[in-house]
Amino acid sequence: MTAVETQITYSNSYTIHHEEAYMTQEEDWDRDLLLDPAWEKQQRKTFTAWCNSHLRKAGTQIENIEEDFRNGLKLMLLLEVISEIVDGNVKMTLGMIWTIILRFAIQDISVEETSAKEGLLLWCQRKTAPYRNVNVQNFHISWKDGLALCALIHRHRPDLIDYSKLRKDDPIGNLNTAFEVAEKFLDIPKMLDAEDIVNTPKPDEKAIMTYVSCFYHAFAGAEQAETAANRICKVLAVNQENEKLMEEYEKLASELLEWIRRTIPWLENRVAEQTMRAMQQKLEDFRDYRRIHKPPRVQEKCQLEINFNTLQTKLRLSNRPAFMPSEGKMVSDIANAWKGLEQVEKGYEEWLLTEIRRLERLDHLAEKFKQKCGMHEAWTGGKEDLLSQKDYESASLMEIRALMRKHEAFESDLAAHQDRVEQIAAIAQELNELDYHDAASVNARCQGICDQWDNLGTLTQKRRDALERVEKLWETIDQLYLEFAKRAAPFNNWMDGAMEDLQDMFIVHSIEEIQSLITAHDQFKATLPEADKERMATMGIHNEILKIAQTYGIKLSGINPYTNLSPQDISTKWDTVKHFVPLRDQMLQEEVARQQANERLRRQFAAQANIIGPWIQTKMEEISHVSVDIAGSLEEQMNSLKQYEQNIINYKSNIDKLEGDHQLSQESLIFDNKHTNYTMEHIRVGWEQLLTTIARTINEVENQILTRDAKGISQEQLNEFRASFNHFDRVRNFLLLCLEIIVNKRNGMMDPDDFRACLISMGYDLGEVEFARIMTLVDPNNTGVVTFQAFIDFMTRETAETDTAEQVMASFKILASDKMYITVDELRRELPPEQAEYCISRMTRYVGPESPPGALDYISFSSALYGESDL
Repeated sequence: MTAVETQITYSNSYTIHHEEAYMTQEEDWDRDLLLDPAWEKQQRKTFTAWCNSHLRKAGTQIENIEEDFRNGLKLMLLLEVISEIVDGNVKMTLGMIWTIILRFAIQDISVEETSAKEGLLLWCQRKTAPYRNVNVQNFHISWKDGLALCALIHRHRPDLIDYSKLRKDDPIGNLNTAFEVAEKFLDIPKMLDAEDIVNTPKPDEKAIMTYVSCFYHAFAGAEQAETAANRICKVLAVNQENEKLMEEYEKLASELLEWIRRTIPWLENRVAEQTMRAMQQKLEDFRDYRRIHKPPRVQEKCQLEINFNTLQTKLRLSNRPAFMPSEGKMVSDIANAWKGLEQVEKGYEEWLLTEIRRLERLDHLAEKFKQKCGMHEAWTGGKEDLLSQKDYESASLMEIRALMRKHEAFESDLAAHQDRVEQIAAIAQELNELDYHDAASVNARCQGICDQWDNLGTLTQKRRDALERVEKLWETIDQLYLEFAKRAAPFNNWMDGAMEDLQDMFIVHSIEEIQSLITAHDQFKATLPEADKERMATMGIHNEILKIAQTYGIKLSGINPYTNLSPQDISTKWDTVKHFVPLRDQMLQEEVARQQANERLRRQFAAQANIIGPWIQTKMEEISHVSVDIAGSLEEQMNSLKQYEQNIINYKSNIDKLEGDHQLSQESLIFDNKHTNYTMEHIRVGWEQLLTTIARTINEVENQILTRDAKGISQEQLNEFRASFNHFDRVRNFLLLCLEIIVNKRNGMMDPDDFRACLISMGYDLGEVEFARIMTLVDPNNTGVVTFQAFIDFMTRETAETDTAEQVMASFKILASDKMYITVDELRRELPPEQAEYCISRMTRYVGPESPPGALDYISFSSALYGESDL
C-alpha cells in the first residue's frame, strides 16, 4: 500500500486526510508483530472488544476482526458510531482501530499541560500514588499484577473493592477482580485476559492504554463534578460566614441602641427631690452609672465599629457588595445616638449639681427664716395686750408722762424691728421662688407675722392718740428715765442685731469669700470699744437717776416708766455679745480650714489634670502618625501597636486616681477650679477617644493582615504598596516633602493628584477616562481623598485573582449537566447537606421551556452572591 490518500466525509462534515499515515503505521505494526506474536493476540482481543462496545449500540457484534469487517457491512455500522473505515488487512485494521482509539479515547486526555499518552500516564500516577505495591511508570509491566487497576477503581469507588485484602502474589485474581468489577459496575467491557497479561513478559502497551483510557473517561466526569462542587461549597461558606457576621453586627447594634434608648429617659428625668439626702443619692447613682454601667458600653461601641470594618474588608476581599445595616443601625446612627446620650448625660450632671446647690441654699434660708421668725415672735409676744391697756385712765401725772415716754420708746423699738419684718418677708419670697417643699407653712407663718405687724401698727397709733389727748394734762416728765430709755432702746437693738449677726449662718465656696467674712467680723470687733462707751454712757444715766434719788430722797419704784429695759438687761446682753464674739471667731477659723482643704483638693486635681490632659493629647498625635512611623512587617507593627495599647491601658490608674480626686471635690461641694482648664469631663472624653483611636489603628493593621493573607500578597509587596502610597515621586530628594504633605498634613490620606502621580510612578499609563474609573473604585463616596486601606484594596485587586460570579455559574452548570437550571436532588447529591440546604432555601424557581417542577435558577443565585442582583 503506497502513497495512499484516503478522504472520508463524516456525518458531521468533518474530514480527515491521511497521506502515507497507514504505511507508517503498518511498518510499526509489522515490527511489533514480528517481535512478539503474543501482542497481536492481545490487540485482537482488546480491539475486538472495543469495537463491540460500540457495535452493540447498533445491535450487533464481530467475532473475527479481519473477516467480519471484510465485506464492510459491520464496518459501516461501526462508522455510523465512530466515523472511520478500514480494509481487510489485519495489520492495517489493527492500526486503523488504534488510530481511532487514539483519536476518540486518548487524544483528548489532558492533565496539567500534558496530553494523550503522557497525560493518561500522569493521571494514573496521581491516582495510584497513595497505594502500597503500586508504581505506575508505563503501560505494560506496571499493570501485570493487577494492583494498579484495582487501585484506580478503589480510588474512585472504594465501595466496590476491598483493597486491603488484595495480594501482590495473586496477579490473576487481582486482574479478574478489576475486570469483573469494571464490567459490572462501571460499564467497562472486559477487553483483556488476565492470563495473557500475566504470561506475557511485556504486555501490549496499546491494549493496556485502550483499557485504562476507559477508566479515565468513566471517572473524569465525576472528578469534574467534584471540583465544581468544591468551588460552590467554598463560595457558599464565605457567604454564610459573612451573613453570620452581619447578624452579629445587627444584634450588637440593636442591643447598644436599646440600652441608649432606655438610658436617655432616665437621664432626662428632671424631677427634683425635696431633701438634700435624696438628691445626693441621685448623684451617687449617676456616679455608679459613670463608673460601672457606661464603660462596658463604651467597649461595645468600639468593638461594633471594629466588627463593621472587618466585615466590610472580608466582603471586599470576596468580591461581595458592601454590608448595609438595617435602617437606623449604621455606624453613623450609633455615633449620633451616642452623641445624644453624652449631651443628655452632661445636662443631667449639671442639673444635679444645680439642684444640690438650690437645696443647700433652701436649707440655709429655711433655717434663717425660722431663726428670725423666732426672735421676732419672742419680741412681739404680749405687745398687743400691752398696747390695748387703758392704764393711763387712772394714772398720775408722773405715770402719764411715763406712759407717754414709754410709748415713744416702743414706737422707736417698733421702727427698729421693721427691718427684721422686711427680711422675714424677703426670705419667704425667695423660698417660694426657689420652690421650697414646705413653702405653705413658711407662707402661713410669714402672713401671720405680717398681719400681727399691721395690727401692732394700728394699736400703737391708737394708744398714741389716747396718750396725746391726756398729755396736756400732765407736764412732769422724768427726763433721766426718758433719756435712759431713748439710749437703751437703740443700744439694745444694736446688741440684738449684733447677736443675730454673730449667730448668723453662712455658706462660702472659696477662701476669698470666708476672708471677706473674717474682715467684716474684724471690723465689727473694732466697733466694740465704742459700743462699750455707749453702754457705759447708758448705764451712767441709770447711775445718775440713783444718785438723784439718793440725793433728794426720792423713793423709786425700781421701774423705768419709759422702758422695760433694765440696766441688768443691758449688762446681760452685753455679756452675751462678748460671749458670742470668740465663738464667731472659732466658726470662721474652722471654715477657713475647710476652704484651705478644698483649695488643696483643687490644686491636687489640677496638678494631675494638667499632666494627664497634655499626655492624652500627645498620645492622640502620636497615634495619628503611627501608620507611617512604625517599620517592619505587619505582625511586628501589630506587636508594637499592642504594646503601645498596653502602655495606654497601664496609664488607666492615673485616670482612676483623678476620678477619685474629682469625687472628693464634688463631695466637698467644690464646683470650680481656677488652677486648671481641664475638667473631669474633658479628661473622660479624651481618654475614651484615645482608647477608640488605638483600637481603630490596630484594627486597620489587622485588616491589612487579613487582606495580605486572603490575597496572597507578600510582605515585600505590601511594603511596596505602602512605599508607593507614602513616597510616590521618582525624584529621591522630593520624597521627604511628599511624606510631609501626605502623612503629616493629611493624616495618612492622598488627594487625587498625589494618587495619580503614585500610579504613574508605578508604571500605569493613565488617561482621564481610566483615572476617573479608578477613582470611583478607591473613592466611591467622592470625598476627594484616598485612604491607605482603599489603596491596598485597589492594588490587591490588580495583583490577585478571586472567584467571580461567572466562575460560580460555570461550576453550577457542571453539576447540572449543562442545563440552565438545577434540581433539588442534584444539589443534595453533589453538595454537603448544609450547603445544599442553603442553596435550596435561597434559589428562586427557574422559569423556562421544558423545565421540570422544582427546577431552581442557579444563574440569578450566583449573580446575587456577588451583589449583581438581589438575593
